[in-house]
This record gives sequence, C-alpha cells and structure tokens, in this order.
Amino acid sequence: MMLYGEAFDKVARVVGLGYPGGPKVDKLGKEGTANIVLPKTHFEDESLDFSFSGIKTAVINLHHKNPDVNKSDLCASFEKTVTEELLENVEKAIKKTGVKVVALAGGVSANSYIRNEFLKLEEKNIKVYMPDLKLCTDNAAMIASSAYYNYISGKRSNLDLNAVPNLKL
Repeated sequence: MMLYGEAFDKVARVVGLGYPGGPKVDKLGKEGTANIVLPKTHFEDESLDFSFSGIKTAVINLHHKNPDVNKSDLCASFEKTVTEELLENVEKAIKKTGVKVVALAGGVSANSYIRNEFLKLEEKNIKVYMPDLKLCTDNAAMIASSAYYNYISGKRSNLDLNAVPNLKL
C-alpha cells in the first residue's frame, strides 16, 4: 500500500511545523493524545476507494476555528484517523482477495504510528513488509532520479503529455 505524504505535509503546514511534514507530524504526534475525533471517508461498503481530503479539511477547519488547539493532540489524532482508514481498507482488501501480504512504501511508511499499527496485522497471520527507515524516502525523489536519467539519455516527452490518474498497470 502506498501512502501519500501530501496529506501529512498539509497538516504540518497548517499547524506551523513546516516541510517536510511527515517526520514533524510523527515527532509531535508522539507527544500528544489522539483525543480529537476527525471524519473518515465513507464510500460504499465494498469499495476500496478512500481519500484523505476530508481529514485534511477537518484539521484545517479545526485549527482555523481554534488556533490554540493542542497541536500534538491534533497530530496524534490525524495519524490515528489516517491509520485506521488505511487499515480498514487493507482488511477489506484482504477479505476480498485472500491475499495475506501487505507492503508499505514511500516516505510516510517511516511514520512510527503507522508502522506499529500495521505490524499488528501479523497477529492475524498477515505478513507485513516495510523497508528499513533509511530506505523510506519521498517518492518524489525516486521520480526525479528516474527523470534525470531519462533526460541525460535523451528521452523527452512532448509538452502535451498528460497524467493518467487511473492508469491500469
């Protein structure tokens, strides 16, 4: 499962932590208590679709309404809500497919709360793979590296190139 650091970056920016947000939200969240209820995505029961936009918006609105909110509690609550959402969808996917292996990747897979909660899946005989922390880098760096090597080898795309967000692999 790939996690997207953009949500962590926006939460970090809103609470004044700066960029990159993932490590800063992780550090501050350890000092807090997950006592703030944030909304989860509610798609149809069988869907594996999810979005963090509602959670991010809730954090932004809460912080704007109450700038004195305990930022460590807010970060802990954000991490907990995101992780619960991810785990609910992973467990639905496991039930649908029978697959008993989960892999975390990308920069946010370094988040200590997410890592610890995902390791609890192993108690349910689900194997969890995650890279060593030193290998949990931002996916943007990997994309930039690939682009660099394509560029120096002369590979170019036209300016009308467009992203295909639902590209099937």
